[in-house]
Amino acid sequence: MRTLRIGLCQINTTVGDIEGNTKKILDYIAKGKKMGADLLAFPEMAVTGYPPEDLLFMPKFIEANLKAIDRIARATTGLTAIVGFVDRDGDIFNAAALLHNGKRVDSYRKSYLPNYGVFDEDRYLQPGKENFIFTLKSTPIGISICEDIWYPGDPIRTQALYGGAELIINISSSPYHAGKWAAREKMIATRASDNGAIVALCNLVGGQDELV
Repeated sequence: MRTLRIGLCQINTTVGDIEGNTKKILDYIAKGKKMGADLLAFPEMAVTGYPPEDLLFMPKFIEANLKAIDRIARATTGLTAIVGFVDRDGDIFNAAALLHNGKRVDSYRKSYLPNYGVFDEDRYLQPGKENFIFTLKSTPIGISICEDIWYPGDPIRTQALYGGAELIINISSSPYHAGKWAAREKMIATRASDNGAIVALCNLVGGQDELV
């Protein structure tokens, strides 16, 4: 029987505090190792805090976040971690770094950028176009970020139905409002059922300005 031990690190990050957020992530990686975790997932934009807004216009901020993800990667000897950060490749992207055994292996870039209510990601970021599956302990795994899983089609459909993913990891920084938990639970259960896959969701906790 295959066993895959997952740690969902629902940490409370601070927007702009890359150093503090990185230390918190490293602390949880150390805890995960002691608990025998195979895979750790951290929230959307865990390195920068969410929502970083106009900090994304600062090249030094983006660079500091990239250096932080490299530092975090070096701490992942003996396990795999999925960590939210801001990726850069010509433009910038809301991304999830796939870190494995001391290295950054790949990154998934968020496909759906919300631009309504409290969200304005489309102002700052470019949507991702690529999808991938990775395998850990014989388990095919897909990665998605927050809004990506609220839609019934791609990327989840491609990952699970066409790519064979048995597990979908979704990292989120989805704000709270009254009644949202029930709606989210129903939606996640529907995605799992429709795609024949297990869904593990790791959400940010805490508060930032008017968002909880």
